[in-house]
Amino acid sequence: MDFIKDNLAWFGLAVFSGGMFLWQTWQARGGSAGVSPMQATLMINREDAVVVDVREAAEYVGGHIPNSRHIPLSQFDKRLPELEKFRERAIIVNCASGNRSSSACGALRRAGFAKVFNLSGGISAWDQAGLPVTKK
Repeated sequence: MDFIKDNLAWFGLAVFSGGMFLWQTWQARGGSAGVSPMQATLMINREDAVVVDVREAAEYVGGHIPNSRHIPLSQFDKRLPELEKFRERAIIVNCASGNRSSSACGALRRAGFAKVFNLSGGISAWDQAGLPVTKK
């Protein structure tokens, strides 16, 4: 106990940094590790990340990230095996705003996918960043 009193600042720093590490780990386990549109672009270009769009069909045909794979959240559990071949690659999940994609990220993590990221702000943030959207 004397050690803690004599080194209170260091002890506080250790507790704080440990708490921050646990918080980030807990958030990532829940599927909420978010990436900005610019970070996502870098991951797509440098790491060949896979983009999965979990919006419904009508939303997807209205405009989506080029080369994204469309798996609506309502069918996600049933169609999860389609992503098995990408298990070792980074997977970026998007929806309209980031809420539905967070649920899909959690499902991917529970299925054992390690590199799962939620596009922060969804397709709205992607579009606002001036990044390409296609209707093909």
